[in-house]
Amino acid sequence: MTQTPDSGGDQETAYADMWFDPACPWAWITSRWLVEVEKVRPVRVRWHVMSLGVLNEGRDLPEEYRESIDRSWEAVRVCVAAERRFGPEVLGGLYTALGTRFHNNGEPRTADTIRAALADAGLPGDLAEAGTAAEYDEALRASHAEAMKLVGEDVGTPVIQVADTAFFGPVLTPVPRGEDAGKLWDGVLLVAGTDGFFELKRTRTRAPVFD
Repeated sequence: MTQTPDSGGDQETAYADMWFDPACPWAWITSRWLVEVEKVRPVRVRWHVMSLGVLNEGRDLPEEYRESIDRSWEAVRVCVAAERRFGPEVLGGLYTALGTRFHNNGEPRTADTIRAALADAGLPGDLAEAGTAAEYDEALRASHAEAMKLVGEDVGTPVIQVADTAFFGPVLTPVPRGEDAGKLWDGVLLVAGTDGFFELKRTRTRAPVFD
């Protein structure tokens, strides 16, 4: 995490990096938490892509989940294509547009939905063509590998990096809002700054809540 003086002059801006696949509902909730954190703490989020498709290559998966994983390639390829053409600063807006349609609105993960999300983000619709091509797979795999290098191979999405420490998670539902989001951020900073801290975990007892 890099720190620079905040425009207010009395605080430093912290940069949180998050790796996401637009298809993952849990990553979507984590991302909306970070967006909330930006409102209540001097934090800026930098977005990166990772891939459920790459993560699950070679794994024996239930057929329904395998179909979902296979569909996930399209949106994340489009994210990489947008990043390559316009720079990483467009990823946040595109992820918001895709995630809102996929998760909040329950729209199908089809080329039509992706084109609509591109329009929402102010990006050209021809980027949707990248979804069915392998042109950007090398860059996608490199970004995914960057996340895995930080946290190891036995985790999934989301991955965040704060204070020079990377974690899988936090995995939570629903999205903390306002100062609740800030307090969770404070806790993440605390454990990130604790030497030798690795893991907190319990069994999930709720489905993702997107409201």
